[in-house]
Amino acid sequence: MTSTEKLLAELIALPSVNPAFLPPRHPHAGEKHVADFLAVTAARAGLEVEFQKVLPGRSNVIARLQPKNKTRQTILLAPHLDTVGADGTQFIPQRQNGRLHGRGACDTKGAIAAMLAALGELANSKSRPLETEVVFAGLIDEENAQAGSRALAAAGFKADLAIVGEPTKLQVVTAHKGSLWLQLETRGKAAHGATPQLGTNAVLQMAHVVDILETDYAVRLRRRKHRLLGAGTVNVGMIAGGTQPNIVPDRCTITIDRRTLPGESETGVRHEIKALLAGEKLSANICSTKLAPCLPLETDAKLPLVRRFLQNAGQTKPAGVDYFCDAAVLAAAGIPSLVFGPGDIAQAHTTAEWISLAELERAKNLLGRFFQSLP
Repeated sequence: MTSTEKLLAELIALPSVNPAFLPPRHPHAGEKHVADFLAVTAARAGLEVEFQKVLPGRSNVIARLQPKNKTRQTILLAPHLDTVGADGTQFIPQRQNGRLHGRGACDTKGAIAAMLAALGELANSKSRPLETEVVFAGLIDEENAQAGSRALAAAGFKADLAIVGEPTKLQVVTAHKGSLWLQLETRGKAAHGATPQLGTNAVLQMAHVVDILETDYAVRLRRRKHRLLGAGTVNVGMIAGGTQPNIVPDRCTITIDRRTLPGESETGVRHEIKALLAGEKLSANICSTKLAPCLPLETDAKLPLVRRFLQNAGQTKPAGVDYFCDAAVLAAAGIPSLVFGPGDIAQAHTTAEWISLAELERAKNLLGRFFQSLP
């Protein structure tokens, strides 16, 4: 067993489920146990460790490797500590056929293990950078509201490049889609179910809205494509209307997931949907259900540090991914950001989540080579 695999197994065994997905005071909730463990591990490797309090009982853990001389640039390593929910068996790491199974194995405790192991090796080698500071920031709450990355950005943290840990199969990603959750509401007039002609059925109105969104609107989106991300998408994921069968419903709501491309904004999407519905003589009130904006990411692949990382990974062109992550939050704060890590997003959030141990080790070695190339 390599030291990186051992570290990942220890991380999987420490539940850090986002509290948003569990009842209050659940023993698996929160990132504290993982954060405390990483703080001890980083300190033993000779890194300077601090906590950034974000929410009650929930803190980002920050570990710094200072250069030998004056700091002239900073590299930020930013995986997230929280996971989605799981039953108790998924917190028991299982090694099988060159894979390590368990909750968080690829999303994103694999990235945590690879990043911290590479940084620990750098701290104890003769190749410690002369002028580059490397900072590991284990972030809370990515799976819900990204409170960790938003707090780091709001505190004014600056870096010349952020490498955000997510399962990309070791592909260097410079673009990802944004995520809007919009609630649409139609209003009608209640009436007795025996005399529906005296009312106005809000569910029927919404049925027409859903049809337009899932057909005409989806087709329109497919015509607009980004070179790395393809087209934006819309999905009607929730619907609620009516109170009982013998009452004509006077209210109906849907919640849609709209994946946005670089250049698209929430305001623009709202106007687009309103105009589309108006053209069909339909109307709906629209509001966002997100606590904070989840913007798309697009980082210039020609930036020197991004280009260096691409070359180090043996990649001639960057990749794009469909999902949203902390990278866009950091980029919006002025930190050029890319996404990189071992594992496949197809395994994330599944009951049989796993990561290739060979890929985990390659990730650690690739990061190590990148660090050694820095001034």
